[in-house]
Amino acid sequence: MAEKKTMFGGFDAANDATMALGPLAGIAREDFAGAVALLLRETAANPQKAWKATADFNEDVVKIMTGQSDLAPDGKDKRFMDPAWQFNPFFKAGAQYFLAVQKGVKSYIEDLELDANERDRANFISQIIIDALAPTNSLIGNPTAQKRLVDSGGLSLIKGLKNAYNDMVHNDMMVSQVNKTPFKIGENLATSRGAVVFRNEMMELIQYAPTTDKVHAIPMLTIPPQINKMYINDLTPDKSVVKWQLDNGIQPFMISWRNPQEEHGAWGMAEYVESCIDAMDAVCEITGSDKVNVSGGCSGGQTMSVLLSKLASMGDARVNAITMMVCVLEPKTGDTEASSMVSHNGIALARQRAAKKGVIEGSSLARGFAWLRPNDLIWNYVINNYLMGEDPPAFDILFWNADATNLSSSLMGDFLELFEANAYADPGKYEIADHKVNLKKVEADLFILGGTTDHITPWRACYRSTQLFGSKNVEFILSQAGHMQAILNPPGNPKAKYFKHKKDKTPADVDEWMGGAEEIAGSWWPYWIEWLSKRSGKKIDAPQEPGSKKNPAMEAAPGLYVLD
Repeated sequence: MAEKKTMFGGFDAANDATMALGPLAGIAREDFAGAVALLLRETAANPQKAWKATADFNEDVVKIMTGQSDLAPDGKDKRFMDPAWQFNPFFKAGAQYFLAVQKGVKSYIEDLELDANERDRANFISQIIIDALAPTNSLIGNPTAQKRLVDSGGLSLIKGLKNAYNDMVHNDMMVSQVNKTPFKIGENLATSRGAVVFRNEMMELIQYAPTTDKVHAIPMLTIPPQINKMYINDLTPDKSVVKWQLDNGIQPFMISWRNPQEEHGAWGMAEYVESCIDAMDAVCEITGSDKVNVSGGCSGGQTMSVLLSKLASMGDARVNAITMMVCVLEPKTGDTEASSMVSHNGIALARQRAAKKGVIEGSSLARGFAWLRPNDLIWNYVINNYLMGEDPPAFDILFWNADATNLSSSLMGDFLELFEANAYADPGKYEIADHKVNLKKVEADLFILGGTTDHITPWRACYRSTQLFGSKNVEFILSQAGHMQAILNPPGNPKAKYFKHKKDKTPADVDEWMGGAEEIAGSWWPYWIEWLSKRSGKKIDAPQEPGSKKNPAMEAAPGLYVLD
């Protein structure tokens, strides 16, 4: 089969977007089975290539059996760090057999005549299966776990079985990634002072207490993702975007979305955008400012984009500057191998499941994200929790990540339709929230952040947003980290670095941007706060109390909805 050429625009662009939705739609059983059937079909149609792959594998096996194989694990692969993999003949041969299978399957897939999407499907599925078969995932094949078993007198096995039982009964059959015991929201997480100053059925608005005598007149409203809770922006004092804003004279306000239940399945993009407008109204009334800076990340950035388009269509010019973090508005086939698994059929099934339940449960979404990186997010914890009998780590970001929320069926449907229609990149064609999406009408200054190792919103896909808006001043910053760590990258981290264009340009070609980018040591936060401060107006006296007569202060931050 000849490789297909990618076309941009019309149906092909929409199809590209559909194929790049990732875990939001989930992987339908039919699509998974179809990917396996593809390999079986190609094997039957090209027996000579299958024989060649088998012969190559057998050659590797002979070398392993005679001690002549030079196959060795990647030095960075944590699974094979134990010295036994190098010095024990039994374990060394086991690792080499595993690597021979991995090498053979990869070579076989490369040799098949597949188009780009089919090749990505085959690689994604085969890697999941091969990683599941890694010797390190079983007690008999893991020397480190065997040593622990002997050293503990069998207690590690008992503890591992207990951990597995607890996950089956209490964690929806998913291996635990975090020890939740040390953390409590409002006590050692989400501790910045403030108060709820507005509430409706869908959200609470939190105003944070200033830490400086003077503040910038133009406030900042953050629109968090609907998939997780808002306190990722105020995780701990040393990892708090909110505290960083406060200490630099910004007036931060934060939306806290309510965790939707089955009866809230009708909450769609239109309703979420209206709640954002309600929040803006309250922010302006409380601060007396006729301008607001806005920030959104991941699905919050998608919601913010519809909001910005809606405001532009209304002639509402209150938005002064925009910050968009780790958010993809124009996905394309090939952004990730996992994206190749999403089909129109899978999206239709995802909608049917969502409509039937009213909501997509947070645990289901978490499972979808975990299978994007099973070695790091599944098998790593199987080894630690079950084979080694250890508790999972007590890590604040992992606690937040495990504190997932449901997603209303209507909102999920809207997210999927926005991407299917390629709405953000095809201005004036797709109608939602009582207007046609057109980001070219949004002209406020724009700051966009991507993460170098982000597997959920790949940075090159994030970069495409630089070309979607009507903004004349667009800044793109690339943080040296993954998805959430790209955002939570505060000053003080000796390994932190980021990339920015030497001339602050954002050309259409991402490679051209990278060619003109420079590496800068340290956190990107100081650069961002400088950018934001220039767009936050003059300094005024800090407010003495949160809220106003019309929007009085209620519960202390982080509010009530975050505890749902």
